Amino acid sequence: MRAPRSGFTLQISARFNAHLCCRAETQVLRDKNFTADMPHILDIERCDLNIKNNNSSHHTELCQEERLIVRRGQEFTIVLHLKAGSKEFKPNETSFTFIVETGPLPRKESGTKIRFDLQDSIVDTEWSASATNDPSVNTVSVTINSYSNAPVGVYSLTLDQEGQKANLGKFTLLFNAWCPRDAVYMQSETKRKEYVLAQHGILYKGGYERIKETPWNFGQFEPGILDICLKILDENPKCVSDADKDCSARRNPIYVTRVLSAMINSNDDKGVLVGNWGKIESGVHPCKWIGSGDILHRWAKSGPVCYGQCWVFAAVACTVLRALGIPCRVVTNFQSAHDTNANLVIERRYNKDGENVADDMIWNFHVWVDSWMTRPDLGNDYDGWQISDPTPQEKSEGVFCCGPASLRAIREGDLTMKYDVPFIFAEVNADVVESLCLSTGKYVKFSTSTDSVGRLILTKAVGSDERHDITHQYKYPEGSKEEREVYEKAQHQNKLQQRGEEPVLRLKIKLADNMIVGSDFDVFAVFTNNCKETKMCNFTFLAKAVTYNGRRGASCGFVLEKVKVPSGEESRLRLSLTYDSYGSVITSDRLIKVTAIVHDKETNDYYKAEKTIVLDEPGIEIKLVGEVRVNQSVTAELSLRNSLPKTLHDCSFTIDGVGLTGGKPITMKIGAVKHEAEASIEFRPRVAGDAVLLVSFDSDELKNIKNKIKIVVQE
Repeated sequence: MRAPRSGFTLQISARFNAHLCCRAETQVLRDKNFTADMPHILDIERCDLNIKNNNSSHHTELCQEERLIVRRGQEFTIVLHLKAGSKEFKPNETSFTFIVETGPLPRKESGTKIRFDLQDSIVDTEWSASATNDPSVNTVSVTINSYSNAPVGVYSLTLDQEGQKANLGKFTLLFNAWCPRDAVYMQSETKRKEYVLAQHGILYKGGYERIKETPWNFGQFEPGILDICLKILDENPKCVSDADKDCSARRNPIYVTRVLSAMINSNDDKGVLVGNWGKIESGVHPCKWIGSGDILHRWAKSGPVCYGQCWVFAAVACTVLRALGIPCRVVTNFQSAHDTNANLVIERRYNKDGENVADDMIWNFHVWVDSWMTRPDLGNDYDGWQISDPTPQEKSEGVFCCGPASLRAIREGDLTMKYDVPFIFAEVNADVVESLCLSTGKYVKFSTSTDSVGRLILTKAVGSDERHDITHQYKYPEGSKEEREVYEKAQHQNKLQQRGEEPVLRLKIKLADNMIVGSDFDVFAVFTNNCKETKMCNFTFLAKAVTYNGRRGASCGFVLEKVKVPSGEESRLRLSLTYDSYGSVITSDRLIKVTAIVHDKETNDYYKAEKTIVLDEPGIEIKLVGEVRVNQSVTAELSLRNSLPKTLHDCSFTIDGVGLTGGKPITMKIGAVKHEAEASIEFRPRVAGDAVLLVSFDSDELKNIKNKIKIVVQE
């Protein structure tokens, strides 16, 4: 190959696309006569990005890709291999200037294009570099330190020797929870392992008295996922309208978190997931997902994915945030309020049929994410966990997004702090007012409550599969002086009085112990009269199917009696729930709301009790056949006993596991099943170490059945 007249030719031994991967080496060729005339310029044959060692020290080796991925504010080392006969590297004579660039329009003013020279030693507060040489092997080792407040993204690295530039390769820069100067710094190593590195976890659903655990594969280090996460940032409307400003703002985890809150849903943009809380006749039912990877790959290939609900939105957000280096946990709030008019009160108005006709709702559970970062915009007191919610509920600044809101601001009732604190405060701490419509059309208030909302707030414990109750982090104990003071501090205009003496008339609901889907069972409403006189009452007990977000469906049980309850006695009303009555009306959430109402005809007072039945499901049995070793086939033998009194149709088992199933789920269809579903699915682990295999069963009649098994993969 002849060099052009300029005397300078560069060949790169790797291929790059828009986000992509940098290979370990680049090759630089120069005309010998040209370099001979420039005494300080080294003739570089290739650049070794030292991927394995750098990725290991930056906690990115789990990516299992041949690319350089480093975390900001931390040094990494590359090795320049010189051509035979090249000038020797001399620190005081050799002229090295490095240029790092990110984004489509790199600019010095935006901090997306930086030039820095060699120094005697690196400076940890800015982009800097130092170098040493080893004449025996004709190499120069260059240590580069990135700025701890640099924008995250894909960077090109260029060497400038007195105007002669050589592209040394590309690298991806992430947030760094290990760097004390980074805004996402987290001091505890065990927490960093959980909130940044852990690729599987547990989501909590059901009800606060009957919690259901759903295993989930976050898979943030699976092949291709990091590039998809960066693509999400690139396709957000702010980047489309002003790429320079957006890429520069990616230095700030507050900005990135808020962008992702909007982009995980697709309401205002070409975001990842389409929400659907109604009847689902096409697409993938939200209950069928068992990991984020399949969703993200589908989005990257074809655009918004159908469908998601709150736990899916939150789990995908957790994957993206962890992939970018922001510590993140998934949080479930049981009895989560949706305050539509921002008055911090959930108003429930029941018509004569017992249906709530108000816009406000209380979800059985709602799931969002907490991300760890400093809040220089609010002050040091508000550093730490920040709530963001990608489920599209209400608009914030004209966009369906929510947060990040400081957890401390929620707990202390500081509603003026950014972002969306009043809405989230109401989700965990709103008061409830209930009223009933009389035959005259007038609504009469019959119940107030200060403790119905935010009954239990859970996340997975650090380093184990146990539940971690974090309710106390969000709110003071219900009924405490501090809790009421915080509520008043929130400037609620319709404050409720704390309940005084215990009521002399009590109404409660008792559920059966075993309520598996497909079975028949009884529930009881118990009305106790502690008054001195006999009570004549109308006693109503009804059941309706309900979705997890509080929307009631068809009735599946009703009983009405006139009762006479002497002083000191109780009246019990039985409601029989058969599969024939509830089977056709419940959703895949398997929830039934039972409501008891007593009307004291003498005083015209109303009493109400309510509970949500979370039906149990049959379990999946998992047995592994064969040694679990890297690149050796293993068979998972799966079985599930049908608990329904009818045949299941279009049955299938799906398995998924980080490092186990090749980055995507494996599904086996088994057709119709009358008594027991069985399948054997083969998979081939590709990474040694601890892993989790998730298993899901699906059919037309029985959905949302999941289980998991922990696996140790041997070399």
